[in-house]
Amino acid sequence: MNKAFEAVLFDLNGTIIDDMAFHAKAWHELLVQDLKVDITIERVWKEMYGKNSELFARVLGEGALSEEELNHWSIEKEKRYQAVYRDIIAPIRGFDSFISMLKDQQYKIALGTAAIPFNVEFSLNALNIQSFFDAIVHADDVVLSKPHPEVFLKCASSMGVLPEKCVVFEDSPKGVEAAKNAGMKAVVLTTMHQEEEFNYLDNILLVIKDYSDPRLKTIF
Repeated sequence: MNKAFEAVLFDLNGTIIDDMAFHAKAWHELLVQDLKVDITIERVWKEMYGKNSELFARVLGEGALSEEELNHWSIEKEKRYQAVYRDIIAPIRGFDSFISMLKDQQYKIALGTAAIPFNVEFSLNALNIQSFFDAIVHADDVVLSKPHPEVFLKCASSMGVLPEKCVVFEDSPKGVEAAKNAGMKAVVLTTMHQEEEFNYLDNILLVIKDYSDPRLKTIF
């Protein structure tokens, strides 16, 4: 085992599963049809980061929805996403063998995501990978969203691993920035963003398309 790292932290959406197009469609449908918002699908893509409640606040305005309404529409959006994605959900190429290798080599493994528990449970159960994770930190576990490092620091703390001994797999610049702010290196997946969008970040070890990339063996 390469002692440079002791733990591997994964984001979920766009990192373990390539599902962001399905989220965008569900968000756009809900905002336009149900909440009567004049918004393009292009802007929806730009707003898809952080917690659901934060997206609603950015699009509708702070305080536009009550706590009860936020919960209702958040779950409603995820139900629509799950309805269309359930039958085709699959891990990004090479993920299954990669995470099995990490487990075999006794790396600690964590999930650090802005997804709500309803979606985390849906994804992990559908992929049958929940048993691989030593720690799971989701939207309800943190106050501050990425690029704040809270989610990844909580993952490290839960596993008893120092931040500098963790490497993060992420698909978004804000996620990689959160890793940097936590004092962690990162591996980027280009499922949602182009490689050049990460140029301002200096904590990146590799930029890969999927987990079949042979260069991963140089790290683990």
